[in-house]
Amino acid sequence: MHEYLSDLPDDRLEAIETVRDVILGNLPEGFEETMNWGMITYQVPLSRYPDTYNKKPLMLAALASQKNHMAVYLTGIYSDPQSRSEFTEAYKATGKRMDIGKSCVRFRKLDDLPVELIGEAIAEYSVDEFIELAEKARR
Repeated sequence: MHEYLSDLPDDRLEAIETVRDVILGNLPEGFEETMNWGMITYQVPLSRYPDTYNKKPLMLAALASQKNHMAVYLTGIYSDPQSRSEFTEAYKATGKRMDIGKSCVRFRKLDDLPVELIGEAIAEYSVDEFIELAEKARR
């Protein structure tokens, strides 16, 4: 992870570190931060839940610096329609420019991102609730 962060340009490093701090400050106990899929990921350790469809850890969220933008990936808003609806409404209420894919919240600069809302989305699911959501989605 240190290598990933040290390769970022200063403006992106500051934004990624700020969002990372918010994620870590809101991350429920039991999730782990690691590098996976070329991104900083926040996931359920395989030691806690090994029965995944692809034998990879369940990813709650990820943080990445892409070519044309930075992104926070929020699996909860992808997997839970109610969570997605509430997140979208809250995002619009901030007045910030919204650029969201299925789970990807894209931003070009930190001011574009409602950081507190990202923290709320991270805090939404305990490990047990997130595993239950993943199992429900698999059925």
